[in-house]
Amino acid sequence: MKRIFIAVLLLINTIAFSQSKGTISGTVLDKEADNSPLPFADVYIKGTTIGTTTEFEGEYQLQADPGTYTLVFSFIGYKTVEVPNVLVKAGENKIVNQILSASEGVSLNEIQISASTKKESESALLTEQKKAVEIKQSIGADELARKGVSDAATAITKISGISKEGSSNVYVRGLGDRYLNTSMNGLTMPSNDINKKNIDLDLFSSDVIQNISVSKAYAAEFYGDFAAGNVNITSKEYTGDGFFEATLESGINTNAISQDFVKNGGTGFFGFYGRYNHNPYAVVLSHGPDPIEGQAPINSKISASGGKSFNVRDNGRFSFFLTGSFQNEYTFSQGVEADYTNVLKKSFPNVDIFNYSTTSTVMGNFIYKINNNHKISYNSLFINSGNDEVGYYGVNGLGTNRDAQLDTDAGFYQMNVQFNQNLVFVNQLMGTHKVNDDKLIFDWGLGYNNVYSHEPDRKRLSLEQYYNYLDNDPTMFTSFYTNNSFDNQRYFEKIIDEEFNGRLNAKLLISEAVTLNLGASDRYKKRDFQNIRYGYKNIDPSLVIDPTNFNAIFNYENWSNGLFETDVFRPIYPEGEGVFHIGPTNNPGLPENTYNAELSVASGYASAELNLGEKWLLVPALRTEWFNQNIEYDVINLIVNPAKIEITENLYLPSINVKYALNDEMNLRFAYSNTASFPEFKEMAPYVYEGITQRIGGNPDLLGHQDGINYANVNDVSYSKVLNLDLKYEWFMSSNEIISLGAFAKQIKDPVNLVVANDATGTQRFFRTGDQANVYGVELEIKKDIFKTVNNSSLLSGGFNISYMHTEQDLYSTIQGTYSTAFNRDSDELQGASPLLLNADLNYTPNFGENVKPTMNLVYSYFSDRIYALGSGQLGNKIEKGFSSLDFVWKNEFGEHFELNFRAKNLLNPDVKIIREITNNQEVVLESYKYGMNFGLQLKYIL
Repeated sequence: MKRIFIAVLLLINTIAFSQSKGTISGTVLDKEADNSPLPFADVYIKGTTIGTTTEFEGEYQLQADPGTYTLVFSFIGYKTVEVPNVLVKAGENKIVNQILSASEGVSLNEIQISASTKKESESALLTEQKKAVEIKQSIGADELARKGVSDAATAITKISGISKEGSSNVYVRGLGDRYLNTSMNGLTMPSNDINKKNIDLDLFSSDVIQNISVSKAYAAEFYGDFAAGNVNITSKEYTGDGFFEATLESGINTNAISQDFVKNGGTGFFGFYGRYNHNPYAVVLSHGPDPIEGQAPINSKISASGGKSFNVRDNGRFSFFLTGSFQNEYTFSQGVEADYTNVLKKSFPNVDIFNYSTTSTVMGNFIYKINNNHKISYNSLFINSGNDEVGYYGVNGLGTNRDAQLDTDAGFYQMNVQFNQNLVFVNQLMGTHKVNDDKLIFDWGLGYNNVYSHEPDRKRLSLEQYYNYLDNDPTMFTSFYTNNSFDNQRYFEKIIDEEFNGRLNAKLLISEAVTLNLGASDRYKKRDFQNIRYGYKNIDPSLVIDPTNFNAIFNYENWSNGLFETDVFRPIYPEGEGVFHIGPTNNPGLPENTYNAELSVASGYASAELNLGEKWLLVPALRTEWFNQNIEYDVINLIVNPAKIEITENLYLPSINVKYALNDEMNLRFAYSNTASFPEFKEMAPYVYEGITQRIGGNPDLLGHQDGINYANVNDVSYSKVLNLDLKYEWFMSSNEIISLGAFAKQIKDPVNLVVANDATGTQRFFRTGDQANVYGVELEIKKDIFKTVNNSSLLSGGFNISYMHTEQDLYSTIQGTYSTAFNRDSDELQGASPLLLNADLNYTPNFGENVKPTMNLVYSYFSDRIYALGSGQLGNKIEKGFSSLDFVWKNEFGEHFELNFRAKNLLNPDVKIIREITNNQEVVLESYKYGMNFGLQLKYIL
């Protein structure tokens, strides 16, 4: 109650502060540009020093004492307009709008007016959304800062119809990673994770983001592999006279702060690994498996940004923007995990996981504006992401394993110590050229990307009768679980992605009613993947096991004395006798699994923007695309090896976008398109990634039939055909207020789902599960100022969006091919689709004068239950349970140069849970964790 009372007093004082003055506000429009907003026009009260310039949206605002004034509007090359008898009353807002036109005798061609869009502001992005020819939504740097958003993945979940699961996969309208595309500045991005099609959006910190747009309806400039939408990150740029900004941040996780942290050996504080130059087998012999002591679990971030522009000759200008940051985060979670196929295989009622993550980012943006008609820019981005995890499974001695040899009911324990590092390099060269008085505009871009994704030296050790270690009885011992050589193992994996891409668009203004776009986009992407495992076997039973000191057992001395041996699937045999023995024992090895994949796309498109009167805008388009994909693999879980599959497809993809302006503030939009969905490399490669409690692998049958295999219900198709329909109503109530209502429908032929295959391991694989899937949904979005101050600025504002979806797909009774599965039902929901998504935020912005400007923001989100993987046979689905999250951000500006900000995240601290449905409406918990709350303070200096 005390807090509420203080908040009410602040609200009353804020409103009362401005009662002695009145306000003049309005919008200045440009008659020469069809009454579009005119930025940077001068507005002042004649005979006084009170004045301002209009924002990008043409809006202005002045404060004055009560009285009658003459208001003056002016802009270079335009007629100056004086508006007399403007009456200002205390505590009231007088609205005066004005249209300016060109001065007589002045040729507009002689006066070049240029203005740069403030692409990070909420009002500018709403203006862009209003004018856009396609259906899209954007969120900019201003809104990210206000809501305390630190990365791109979290940013786009503030847009209607979008959610994010715990592993950072993003779902757009219920469709997951395989149906989504990611680009940066309009050029495609590679994936940094073998199990994902798209790059992890968590890697993009808000320091490099100017805005993020999500296009849910297809347009011809996008690649044909489009179903859920396209996420485009626009990188920050700077064109002003100079600035510098530095930030320091520190915080804690409530779960982690009291823990003594441990981490991987060989890794550094900044998320780099120091043993890449050594052969994996040499690492196994020379470095033990135990984690090492970590640092104090204090989260931190340091960043700096700067930019400046220089005039070059008469009309040129060179600008640069540089930013660099490093952040780390400690989390500790205690929970439950289980491996349940058609029976409970492993269960860990008590799991402790220590996680230390780092992200280092460096970006440079360089722009050379040759003159008002020609601009060239270069953007370079480097991201290093490290994730260091130490997991102890079964810490209280209650873990079970039905395949255990000594005790199946208790005492099964596993230690999993792994480090993942992703190095992302992005290079982009772009240009814009205007010809013939802007009647012809060329826009182009070239990109070259590299990703190095490593999982070096994962250590996984398994024990039985772990309770003997816990009971302090010196006569009772724990034992290694050795059902096979790889129950105790060291694992090494790396992928290298390389991508070239380009785009070109020529925009021809044929008349005021007709604009023609002709374009092309191409990409070539390749991936090299390999992994190797070394197992421990024949471990001498005389060795006393201390689970806190495995290094005392697995060391070079014990290996050379024969107290344990190593195993590998594909040994390198020595030429003669020596240190190594002939055979897989105690020998280095070749990669266990490999695959190499290539993707080539060459495309062209044409679209027309047809302005039919003042109300209608029609954009018919056709895209044609040549698509080639091949994969060559050699894996241990298939008898027929190696194998290569290649497909080539020619696509013709029509689309139309229609916008009808009901009035100046309201639009009605319709979109229709035919697109495709191709399998991604990881979905086709039959390699299996084995986690502690789940296994995921690919399926080459997604590309169609192969010789020598018996098939049932495997369509001979290499991609899914997608039909997209969208209808949307938009009401732009003001420059930062909107109400929109949309409906959408999708039909997906030959859909792909993640399913538990029919094998003893319960491996999840990708299958074409039926003939057709249908998606129907509605979306509602509201952004509204709830209370305003007397000077017409927002005091209390809110945002709310909700999305409801219905999905249904038919299922084959049996699928037989390279891998097989079956279903006991005719239909089900689409994997990854949440029927209900909800996001809301409340923003309070009082004004205590020029020196103190606080902003308080409360952000809420929710998604309902969704299918994580389809169950097969009598096995039920894996369900990711829905949950709510709540964050609070308090920003405080002090003077002109400082900000002190407070963030509190995950305040509800919900259970993040995945369950398996079983018979009689029962369920088994497969994963359940609480990740703790995060609190942080940030100090920012802006010069």
